[in-house]
Amino acid sequence: MRGIATVPHSSGKKAVIAVFAQGEKALEAKAAGADIVGDEDLVKAIQEGKIEFNRCLATPDMMRIVAKVARILGPKGLMPNPKMGTVTTDLKSAIEASRQGQIEYRAEKHGIVHAAIGKVSWPNEKLKENLDAFVKALADAKPSGAKGVYFKSAYISSTAGPLGFPLDMKVKPFKVG
Repeated sequence: MRGIATVPHSSGKKAVIAVFAQGEKALEAKAAGADIVGDEDLVKAIQEGKIEFNRCLATPDMMRIVAKVARILGPKGLMPNPKMGTVTTDLKSAIEASRQGQIEYRAEKHGIVHAAIGKVSWPNEKLKENLDAFVKALADAKPSGAKGVYFKSAYISSTAGPLGFPLDMKVKPFKVG
């Protein structure tokens, strides 16, 4: 399972967005606020090891060019993918959504999902709203073939903290659905 959850207060990380586009779409991406825009030149920079972005978008016509660096971007989780909304012709809304607050998540092979939902210094209300939105997105992403209890347990912790605090799934501290 993998996907994108849109949260109300971003994830606390600054999004540096690279866009594979050319011509009119390149100008549109630059006007919408993309940090890096290119085509073959961007591929060359990535092949040289210059990956100075944490979000990558592409137009559908550029995918054959992006395929040249798929083995570099794929393992880093940066490869544009139509299912994740990172291959699109509507670059303006994709860039705005990336800036506003989208959290990419991916389940490990054991079904564990790790995601940053905010910063420890934030007010509790902001963290709770982000957690509610994230859990709702996970519940909505439940495959139709999955039977039984979808969430067995949930823990929240700081990135480098010593402990994780369990969330009581019976009390439903957050709204799902």
